[in-house]
Amino acid sequence: MKLGVYNAILHDRSLPEAIKVISDLGLTGLELNTGGFLPPVHVPNIDQILTSDAARDDFLGVFEGTGVEIAGLNCNGNPLHASEPIRRQHSGDVRRSIELAGRLGQTRVVTMSGLPGSEPGARYPNWIVNAWNSAHLDVLEYQWSVAVPFWQEMDLIANEHGVKVALELHPQNLVFNPASMRELIERAGTTNIGVELDASHLFWQHMDPVEVVKNLGSIVVHAAAKDVRINPIAAIEGVLDNSFRRLREDENRTSLGEGEWVNEWPKNSAWDFVALGRGHDTAYWAKFLKALYDVDPNMMVNIEHEDVSLGRIEGLEVASAVLQDAADIAGITLE
Repeated sequence: MKLGVYNAILHDRSLPEAIKVISDLGLTGLELNTGGFLPPVHVPNIDQILTSDAARDDFLGVFEGTGVEIAGLNCNGNPLHASEPIRRQHSGDVRRSIELAGRLGQTRVVTMSGLPGSEPGARYPNWIVNAWNSAHLDVLEYQWSVAVPFWQEMDLIANEHGVKVALELHPQNLVFNPASMRELIERAGTTNIGVELDASHLFWQHMDPVEVVKNLGSIVVHAAAKDVRINPIAAIEGVLDNSFRRLREDENRTSLGEGEWVNEWPKNSAWDFVALGRGHDTAYWAKFLKALYDVDPNMMVNIEHEDVSLGRIEGLEVASAVLQDAADIAGITLE
């Protein structure tokens, strides 16, 4: 098993500096963002790497002798978005990331299934989560009709390049739990599409990531370590929280592309992303790692740091200490 970090939290520094952070933490993997919602800060020359052996070798050379290796590529976005410009960009990033993985000797590309609109001509994605109305089933049928051919095509490309595409089970996507993942595989007949098991989004849906790993088995091909704390207000309002605030143009905000932006997190939130150990203790993470190890002893597990109460490095230090202690408790030998 290899432990690493998803590099988005280190986009404020150069790739060599990010690699040093990973090494100093005692970790050995760096998952690289290659498009989607975020720009590929640490891989700005993707087109050159795809076409030039010299550019590819120069890029790989940055990792030589550091004790840190690339631990998968990540292009989380919405490749099925109702908006054609966003759909074109994000779906293109998935294709390009799969091809890039093949060039870099990587076998994992993390992304999301995506979410179409409710019907042809829709402007925005539409997430159906409780289809009690027959019209909702009509929407889902349309959405699957969009998703299936796209993921069949991506499956073929992934197979050609020796890559497994790992879909994050993320709310506001067509695939967000084991049932919808299996439905995609059954409808599309895919062989190279699996799951990136990010525990955080399962926690707030009141799912147990350990049981999900056991349920999915070999469908899990990659993993992310991110914790969630359920807050007291959830007992009153539940976890489906829409009390976000739209940020103004003059405020610091993160672009998601084509006029879409990240909103301000609720002040009295139902749940929060927290550093490992602040939502679930080390003993739980030991069980999580053991379940992943039982599926694949070579599983890559990468920390994703989004705890806003901690600094970039501080949060990674907390998370890496918990994860390495958890591996010790689980009796797992790390690469």
